[in-house]
Amino acid sequence: MAKKTIAKKKPAQKKTQDFSKYVRRFWIFFTSGVVVFFFMFLLASWGLLGEMPDHTILENPKTFLATEIISSDDKTLGKFYLDDNRTPVDFEELPKHLVDALVATEDIRYYEHAGIDFRGTLRAISKMGKGGGASTISQQLAKQLFTKQVSSNKVQRLFQKVREWVIAIRLERQYTKKEIIAMYFNIYDFGNNADGIRSATRIYFGKEPKDLNLKESAMLVGMFKNSSLYNPIPSRNPEGVKNRRDVVLAQMYKYEYISETIKDSLQDTELDLNFSPESHREGTATYFRAYLDKFMKNWIKNNPKPDGTKYNLYNDGLKIYTTIDSRMQNYAEKAVARHMPRLQAEFDNQNTPKKNPTAPFLELDKSEIKDLLNRNMSRSERWRVMKAAGKTEKEIRDSFQKPTQMRVFAWVNGQPSEIDTIMKPIDSMRYYKSFLQPGMMSMDPQTGHVKAWVGGMNYRHFQYDHVKSSKRQVGSTFKPFVYATAIDQLHLSPCDTLPRQQITIEADKYGNPEPWTTKNSDGKYDGFLTLKDALANSVNTITARLMDKVGPQPVIDMAKNLGVESDILPVPAIALGTADISVYEMVAAYATFANKGVYNKPVMVTRIEDKNGTVLFQFTPETKDVLSAEVAYTTVNLLEGVTQSGSGQRLRHSWATNAPVYKKIITGYPYEFDKSIPIAGKTGTTQNQSDGWFMGMVPNLVTGVWVGAEDRAAHFSDIAYGQGASMALPIWGLYMKACYADEALNISKSEFEKPEELSIEVDCSKWKGNDEEGTDAIDELEGVIDF
Repeated sequence: MAKKTIAKKKPAQKKTQDFSKYVRRFWIFFTSGVVVFFFMFLLASWGLLGEMPDHTILENPKTFLATEIISSDDKTLGKFYLDDNRTPVDFEELPKHLVDALVATEDIRYYEHAGIDFRGTLRAISKMGKGGGASTISQQLAKQLFTKQVSSNKVQRLFQKVREWVIAIRLERQYTKKEIIAMYFNIYDFGNNADGIRSATRIYFGKEPKDLNLKESAMLVGMFKNSSLYNPIPSRNPEGVKNRRDVVLAQMYKYEYISETIKDSLQDTELDLNFSPESHREGTATYFRAYLDKFMKNWIKNNPKPDGTKYNLYNDGLKIYTTIDSRMQNYAEKAVARHMPRLQAEFDNQNTPKKNPTAPFLELDKSEIKDLLNRNMSRSERWRVMKAAGKTEKEIRDSFQKPTQMRVFAWVNGQPSEIDTIMKPIDSMRYYKSFLQPGMMSMDPQTGHVKAWVGGMNYRHFQYDHVKSSKRQVGSTFKPFVYATAIDQLHLSPCDTLPRQQITIEADKYGNPEPWTTKNSDGKYDGFLTLKDALANSVNTITARLMDKVGPQPVIDMAKNLGVESDILPVPAIALGTADISVYEMVAAYATFANKGVYNKPVMVTRIEDKNGTVLFQFTPETKDVLSAEVAYTTVNLLEGVTQSGSGQRLRHSWATNAPVYKKIITGYPYEFDKSIPIAGKTGTTQNQSDGWFMGMVPNLVTGVWVGAEDRAAHFSDIAYGQGASMALPIWGLYMKACYADEALNISKSEFEKPEELSIEVDCSKWKGNDEEGTDAIDELEGVIDF
């Protein structure tokens, strides 16, 4: 029987069969993968892998937008927000190199795909993710918008990825490529309250997105990798951010967006941050923003949305257009920052334990100081927090006596700073009461638009506003109200002369329980003075004569018509400024004189818009006629004398540079305002130098400045330092000098406009009764008005 012969397969034939087997397996796996991929796509699109946004949500993704505060010169003063400090920008506001940097680094085929980069995805799969991810810009946007929490579970994360792919495709159908890029820049959190590209550019570089340069753009794009890790501030990871920026520049060179020379030169540079944190207690116009917060909450309370719900100040992306001019606000804050540390240094020098054992208080004994601090203790933030936590009054009071680690405000080398120390809370209260505080407001008298608002020295540590909330004795700045009333009722001229001798207003004549006699600060009571000289030199006895003639109530009526809302007692002493009035009220009142007798209620907000630009509020001017144009002009003429020959003349002269007071605290002297520039003003100093004022005005700008300590018992002992001309006037001088130097502001250097028909003589060289002793004028006046 013959053996059956079995033919052996040839090696080549076996290899062919093995290859075919692998090919079949590949196609089986590939087809299965495609089927699974599309099945997962279907599951994701049906919402089975997680909730999917419908087309209405895709059209308007829910993002929290900060409310933006915009100045009259179109700058952002600040924002109101809770968690998201985000203000969106359009694609057109993004510089080209910023967009190029993003595309080169994150998604080079961005303009070629429809949401998913299949080439990149296959590359990532084949290299098991070691060659970099494959997420497109659209996918990353989908993740930012709709993935609330990235899962650490690999299977769940895969489901999230598929869901993001589906959303990315839908986003590409819903929006243009430009819109997606803008949305991505707007949604990303760059750290340090920098939500979105606009906040990031302002916080890290102090500029708008359109003003970014190439290396700044590269740094911000580099932070997309992980802004928590790549945080550029010095205390975090600036070196890592610099390295990441250099990677972005290398990518831009790789894809020919920039040359090698530019890449190399920029990689050799530092980050050059201009870190400007944005918070409610930092930045520009902090005190104004605090006022605005209250204004807006009141407006929201009374102005619901069309559907009846209330606007959210922190999330709805409102735009508040204000009258504040960012340049003038900056000049005001800089003037305060220059003057206050010098003034404080001298105040501290006069209040050393050796010179003043009860420092910073004067005229108070130890028991009175203890009572003062105890009263303030119960009004403190520490008291409020501990009371809310259920602590007993004894526990709270005991806590004020325990040394505590704290960070306190201090002037360090003339700069506002913070120092770490250990101090009893009760001692910290006394420490903070040793600081002098400023209040300043500047306003256009023709429109009522408030241009600058500085409510204090440092909002982080001193949050009480000294523009509108604080009311302090106004001293001699009240005298123009007395003079204006007398001019209005008695048709007086600045050139009328009155005796300087003392006058006593008998008891009960004007509600005064005792006879009232005033003194002059210089102790002089002989001779005669014109009204202009009397007001210029703040002569109390002549103001008292005018008060005696017109009476307190007409003066109060005048002040009320001028916009003063504070209570004023109808007694003769108000002539010398015993009433407590705010800077806000005083500026509005003086502005009426500059505006030909027409009062304009101060305006801070011109309009409010929603996030879509719909106007929700438009201000309506509130005006009223208070004085005739000639009475207003005559009062202004009197006030011009203050800076020509009176207590405000240091604004013009330069001969006192070597005087000790000038060297120490008259910051910025000499100011040397040209004599041709009309400046009307009035200084004010209250009893014991507790308050220093200066009210100054030119035809299109009225500015008031107050300086004093929180408690009236803390003050200068020497009037040379504690008068308004030393405490407050230098801030006005520095501010106005800066405003005049900025020609774009167009601050007036022209004369105050004279009424066409002026029946009151203001040129004393033409005054017929203006002889050396004033006897002709006084004889005439005594016959008419019985002085």
